[in-house]
Amino acid sequence: MNLAYGVGAIVGLAALTVITRGFFFLTERELPIPPWLVQGLRYAPLAALVAIVAPDIVMTQGQVISTWKDARLFAAAAGVAYYVWRRGILGTIVCGMTVMLTIRSTLGW
Repeated sequence: MNLAYGVGAIVGLAALTVITRGFFFLTERELPIPPWLVQGLRYAPLAALVAIVAPDIVMTQGQVISTWKDARLFAAAAGVAYYVWRRGILGTIVCGMTVMLTIRSTLGW
């Protein structure tokens, strides 16, 4: 690939990014969003987080975990338990990481 193709790709991607992110600023009035779409978009961040975290909990190097001796399983269980108890995201993360680091440092899993 020569310099012209590289510069063209960068300029094209930059223009595409500006257009797609600035689309909602180009209109003079607010675009109406149906209530069912607003309700569905409330769950989008949670769905994205689950899609990223779940495979990391149950898989290692592309294979499903075959033993219960994995700190991630206990950390996930502790995080879920904390969330059910207190409903706090930060506490869930801190609780899960504390359990995982404790198990890894003491038991070496």
